[in-house]
Amino acid sequence: MDPTFLKQQLLMNIILMGAMLLGALATVMLRQLVKAAIALAFTSVVLCVVMFKLNAPWAAVFELSVCAGLITVVFISAVSLVKPATEEERAAHIRFKTRRYFLLPLVLLLVGVGLSYVTGQPLPLPAAEPAGTELRSLLWGPRALDLLGQVLVLLAGVWGVVMLFKEEK
Repeated sequence: MDPTFLKQQLLMNIILMGAMLLGALATVMLRQLVKAAIALAFTSVVLCVVMFKLNAPWAAVFELSVCAGLITVVFISAVSLVKPATEEERAAHIRFKTRRYFLLPLVLLLVGVGLSYVTGQPLPLPAAEPAGTELRSLLWGPRALDLLGQVLVLLAGVWGVVMLFKEEK
């Protein structure tokens, strides 16, 4: 393979990892829930691009439609029912999150870059499915793990909404 192509792919992977980390970090760190939901949608869109790069077009389409679309609408609808926080609560929240997640993005980025650097090339992609493959055999065969990821993201969203409305004792 052409070394220039491999370097471009490695750079693209690093950019995508960085964008996902920034989006995920913004989702966790932002105190304004609407902005956090939009940051989660951004992370989902970047994940969709990664899935396309990994030759998982069906999983990417589901990610884009369900997670970046439907889940974002559900979150924003739920946020409209929540009372705003005071400035003091916001400042305390930012201090807590900063202490808790300060090194996480750096560690994850270094692990990702290190894995790509150790192998000397982008991680190998699975073979693309031949044209005409039925969706059900594709989802329940070689792409079952992609579907499991989709289900887990959906359940995490539902759990987040349930925790948002959980009454404190």
